[in-house]
Amino acid sequence: MNKTDLINQMAERADISKATAGRVIDAMTGAVTEALSKGEEVTILGFGTFKISERAARTGRNPQTGAVIQIAASKVPSFKAGKALKDACN
Repeated sequence: MNKTDLINQMAERADISKATAGRVIDAMTGAVTEALSKGEEVTILGFGTFKISERAARTGRNPQTGAVIQIAASKVPSFKAGKALKDACN
């Protein structure tokens, strides 16, 4: 399912226009992105939790040349599914 499919599903299920559903999805993803960029967690009960995980600096290898390179530490978004979502998938 891509974003267009999600917008269509939301518009149909909530009985709203596709334009409104698109704005809702954009607002939600914007709010989650903004919260994560501030270092906050976003928890949606029954669905899951979005949070920032930290990756430590490490040594890697260039696969073409075999040269050793240093990979900097970074922050990456992560998602942990909630119980209701896990149960729905099984």
